[in-house]
Amino acid sequence: MAPVSVTEEENVNGDGEEKRVEEVTEKPQVAKVGEEDAEKMSKDEKVVDVEEEIEEGGDHGVEEKKGGVEEEENVEMDVEPKTGVSFPVKLADGKQLMALGVRRKKVIALSINIYAFGVYADNTKLKELLKTKFGKAPSEPTKELYETVINSDIGMKVRLIIVFKALTMNMVRKNFNEGLGASLKKLKGGQKDDELVNKVMGAAKDSIKLSAGSVIEITRLPGYILQMKVKDEQISEVESELLCRAYFDMYLGDDPFDKEAKEIFGKSLLNLF
Repeated sequence: MAPVSVTEEENVNGDGEEKRVEEVTEKPQVAKVGEEDAEKMSKDEKVVDVEEEIEEGGDHGVEEKKGGVEEEENVEMDVEPKTGVSFPVKLADGKQLMALGVRRKKVIALSINIYAFGVYADNTKLKELLKTKFGKAPSEPTKELYETVINSDIGMKVRLIIVFKALTMNMVRKNFNEGLGASLKKLKGGQKDDELVNKVMGAAKDSIKLSAGSVIEITRLPGYILQMKVKDEQISEVESELLCRAYFDMYLGDDPFDKEAKEIFGKSLLNLF
């Protein structure tokens, strides 16, 4: 199983305050008062109630920002359809959403949604890389196209947003290490490298509490550095080209976590040409 940022990752946009104002609007008018006076009183009541709410904290009914990742302001959101989880189409660092997907895990005969994920990339540099290597767009996404992205040093991020409420950090670490370990083993011709794998999540403490909406982010930084953040707390930063390739191979390789998400990513690549 892959790490669980950005991802991933939470609709804090003031909805709670809007509902509060609507509730005030629905208050019955005071009996035996003229229409003009009643309208004026109703407006006054709105002002008083809103002011009282601000004094008391102003965030009643607003969902807590889970995972410590601040909502990107004034950014269009896209929704992962199988989970209903929203992702910004563009992050604060400029990376743009390329695909959405969901990580499932089979438990006995059931398939459980563990987390929704969004795959982001530095589209400007990715476009330059693809045009330099391929010239023009192929008729459809090819293995070579995906491998170019997997093997590159272009900045990318996977934001994971937890949807399985009973998930613990110990479970995340175990499944992440299994998934990354298997991917790394494949790239190394069947040779295991547990020491390298453990560098990514080894420092993640079991005391970190996860809940539905918690965000985990795994980012490939320039210089083949794989960075992991859990609830906006940096857990690790490991420099390893092999590790970076192994991680993104889990999403874009021959046996991806979500085949549909990989196909969507491929179409997004073609649109860059």
